[in-house]
Amino acid sequence: MSNPKNILILCTGNSCRSQIAEGWMRFFAKDKASVYSAGIETHGVNPKAIATMKEAGIDISHHTSNHINEYKDIQFDFLITVCDHAKENCPYFPTNAKRFHHNFTDPSKKVGSEEEIKKAFAETREEIRNYCENFVMNEL
Repeated sequence: MSNPKNILILCTGNSCRSQIAEGWMRFFAKDKASVYSAGIETHGVNPKAIATMKEAGIDISHHTSNHINEYKDIQFDFLITVCDHAKENCPYFPTNAKRFHHNFTDPSKKVGSEEEIKKAFAETREEIRNYCENFVMNEL
């Protein structure tokens, strides 16, 4: 494809949900889009997010946790916020991008046994997988 779309996925800390979404969006969009993720803060990539994506066959271990300001010079076609906090607290970000929002469950906040936490990550991973697959089918 000659003109791939630029997609920015935004969350609070760019550690979990936005990282999972970046992985799925790249998987489904292939060469139709350049996909970036960022946070209004940076918390590092959550090891459990890496592990849950690995279980689904997607390697996000090379991802980095990036701040939204790192991308201020990129013209985005789509801006997707994946948590209410980022949507409500995002600093001014100049873009003409088409904006989307979906507040995905935050599995990093789950309290319980290791098995319960792993299940929460898998559920969020699948929720994000479905969203990204539908997004690519309908928007790209």
